[in-house]
Order: sequence, then C-alpha cells, then structure tokens
Amino acid sequence: MPKLAMLDEFKKFIARGNVIDLAVGIIIGSAFTSIVNSLVNDILMPPLGLLTGKVDFTNKFITLTGESYATLAAAQAAGAVTINYGLFINAVIKFLIVAFAVFMLVRQINKLKDRQQAEDAAAPAAPSRSELLLEDIRDLLKQK
Repeated sequence: MPKLAMLDEFKKFIARGNVIDLAVGIIIGSAFTSIVNSLVNDILMPPLGLLTGKVDFTNKFITLTGESYATLAAAQAAGAVTINYGLFINAVIKFLIVAFAVFMLVRQINKLKDRQQAEDAAAPAAPSRSELLLEDIRDLLKQK
C-alpha cells in the first residue's frame, strides 16, 4: 500500500501547474538555446571577426605546453592542453543575449501585470451579494 500512496502523491505533484509550466519552460529554453547559438555563430561572430581582422574566435586559444597549432581542433587532436578563451568569449556573448531576451520578456510581463492592476484599481468594485441583499431589505423597509 505505501507504494500506491507514493504513486498517488507523485501524480498530484506532476499534475500541479507549476511542474507543467516548468517543463514547458525547459523545452522552450532548449529550443531558444539553439536559436541563440545560431545567432551568435552565424550572424554576430562573422562580422565581429571581420571587424577584428578576420579573427575566428572559436580558434583563439593558448597552449600551455608552448607548441603552436593552426586550429583548436588540431591542438585537441594532438592532445595539447589549451585555454580556449575564444570559446569563452562566444559563451559570454550567448549568455548576454539570453539574459537580455529574458529581461525583455520579464519586463513585458511586468508591464502587462501593471496595466491589469491599474485597470482593476480604476474599475469600481461591484457591490457584494450581502450589500445587495441589505439594499433590498432597506428598500423593502422604506416601502412599509
């Protein structure tokens, strides 16, 4: 029986809205990551590389053993220990893009919430059911 109770508890946990929202967020986030990777690698980095003298940041690295290699792939194939600062620059750019996109999303959501709260505050509150009943009783008493 304890297994069934745990299974029921697990079902309740999964069915909660927050878990489902989190799952949707993770799926969209992974799709968004591929878009950001393409934006950085295919759109932003080529012009940035051109502006910096046709520098390919993915091949910017330092070998700790002192040997020189034409590309990072060649250094890694040779088993050289490298500090890949070009890949780090790409990762920082990707992070900044994702952080800015999340900032813009949260900003828009907050604006919508603020607008909704302002509309709710501006609209006069409808009288409650008990207030309406009291008004009816008052009107009936006035008639007598």
